[in-house]
Amino acid sequence: MTLPGGLAGLAAVLAVAGAAEIVPRGRPRRRDGPGAAVIRMLAAAGAGIRGIARARAPAGLEQRIAAAGAPAGLGSRELIAAKLGGAGVGAVAALVLAAPAPGRLGMLLAIAVPVAGFLAPDWWLARRARERAARVRRDLPALLDLLRVSIEAGLSPVAALAAVGSRSQGPLAADWRAIAGEVALGVPLGEALERTARSLPLPEVRALGAALERAIRHGAPLGETLAAQAREARLARRRGIEEEAARAGPKIQLVVALLLVPSVLLLVAAALATALLGGGGSALPLGG
Repeated sequence: MTLPGGLAGLAAVLAVAGAAEIVPRGRPRRRDGPGAAVIRMLAAAGAGIRGIARARAPAGLEQRIAAAGAPAGLGSRELIAAKLGGAGVGAVAALVLAAPAPGRLGMLLAIAVPVAGFLAPDWWLARRARERAARVRRDLPALLDLLRVSIEAGLSPVAALAAVGSRSQGPLAADWRAIAGEVALGVPLGEALERTARSLPLPEVRALGAALERAIRHGAPLGETLAAQAREARLARRRGIEEEAARAGPKIQLVVALLLVPSVLLLVAAALATALLGGGGSALPLGG
């Protein structure tokens, strides 16, 4: 690959990344999306590395995978393989990009691109966890209201979880269905709630689990507690929307400054490099 081609490719990557950060996201996707396919390919590339089967997962990796909803059925071993595969792909790309790059830019590319490839699965996992947490917080007030109505209608807490979960979509509803199914198979409610707290490590989810346990162990009324939690969830959601709106302007400016403007400059640099290399070292004709 020539220097102009490498600069143009890097400009395209920066432009796509900037557009992805600025363009509003639509409804949550039901499928894992292209990111999961890329991670699976990186995992396949890194799976052949000797010793990967005996590699120890970093501390907290299992919790981060659970918080992201175990996307694409990936486990800790697959994520480690994807990180190594990303580093390998990044090293190959660094060789291609760094060879024609001048001076220190080549050294920077040789270091930065493999590191970025190694960290890419972590960034993807963190992004999935944030999207999942946002979906839970968006769905929580309505689901709490449905749960309160179901319990006040005479259903037990576990039966109410099953009824609301079966009529709703989203990660929280799926976890409620899983809780009801596990309890029906004999799993203690506290253990099922603890699994949900690991899968959805949010204060609101832990507060709901504590209220359910108190209600079942001591017969504490749940109606007022669930109504209060629903009100608090709505207030938290409103505050989150206001904070997100306040951060939108600076975020757009940062994305433009760090991604979109450099992508344009790289395109200009690619055009100049093409003119210099194609014109025998003189980009502009000299007047005489």
